[in-house]
Amino acid sequence: MTRLIVAAGGGGDAVAASMIHAALYGDDDQAVILTYAWDRLLIDPLPGPRSPADFTGLGRLTPAVWSVPAQARPIEPAGSTLPRLAAELPATFALLDPYKGATGLTRQLESLVDHVHPASIDLLDVGGDILAQGDEPTLKSPLADALMLAACCQLNASVRLLVAGPGLDGELPPESMTRALGPVVHMLTAEDTAAISGVLEWHPSEATGLLAATARGVRGTCEIRDAGLPVLLTDESRAVHEVDLDDALSRNRLARAIMSTANLDEAEAYSREVCGYSEIDYERNKALWLNEQQPTNLDPAAILSQLAQFEAEARTRGATHTTFRRITEALRLSSAKRDELRQLLIASRPKQYEAPLWRIDANES
Repeated sequence: MTRLIVAAGGGGDAVAASMIHAALYGDDDQAVILTYAWDRLLIDPLPGPRSPADFTGLGRLTPAVWSVPAQARPIEPAGSTLPRLAAELPATFALLDPYKGATGLTRQLESLVDHVHPASIDLLDVGGDILAQGDEPTLKSPLADALMLAACCQLNASVRLLVAGPGLDGELPPESMTRALGPVVHMLTAEDTAAISGVLEWHPSEATGLLAATARGVRGTCEIRDAGLPVLLTDESRAVHEVDLDDALSRNRLARAIMSTANLDEAEAYSREVCGYSEIDYERNKALWLNEQQPTNLDPAAILSQLAQFEAEARTRGATHTTFRRITEALRLSSAKRDELRQLLIASRPKQYEAPLWRIDANES
């Protein structure tokens, strides 16, 4: 039996899709995960999502949909986590192409559904920004989710919307979406995270990392992103909720605006009009800044000294945990140094590593 899970935001949502598939359906059903190739600039230095033309070695699933097998490779300078995910996770990864707008995404969905005849279709969003109205001050990345919501609402098939870890992406406070959240379909456990434990060691997704951490019992306040947004880690953070698809569309003004878009540029223009910005513009600007950064070698003594100061300041803000992305940016290191920094910190202070987060509530030395 085949289950189709659509990762609303790509990136970490695709990792979470594998975990939630295993939790909800077990190992007997085959997972097809339909996702964008849209990774952080740490992985992909090119702003925005990748299209099939940015890869070699893709497989043709249908005339409109390509699969991303383990042997596929992004064409430099592009980067993508999808081939490695395909190698490490027991799922078929299919590539969404948003350059054809919401109408093109709907056609891709229809083509794939006709091909695999899934027993169920789940649209998954970690964090819940798919429920944004568009004017929330903390909202940073509405476009990817809005495109998938618009496409799924036009699909001539039943789609269940799942929101995992409300608030964990730092974009919407959990209380702002309480009324929209439906019943809990599953409370994730430490056992559920086993399906993606190896991936969490290298994948940079913060929201999915926080989701796994809360499933493993981590509680507190975690600072994320370059801005150090505080995210509460609670019992509710590990919940997977069902949400009415039409209710989500009625909340999401951007999704309604882009229903008939035929290309990504058009959808971006609506994002600037409805939300006041496009997340791809942010990526374009940040990519220019990153390109100007000079490579540096890590000085362990200097890094640990800077870390101690960062941790002391973070504790005064009430933080108990943080992500390695947050530490990398707080210490003004190049994003390319994230993995090296992570290895240094874990080797130096292993007791503070609460996978995949860094605990900062203890005075380790």
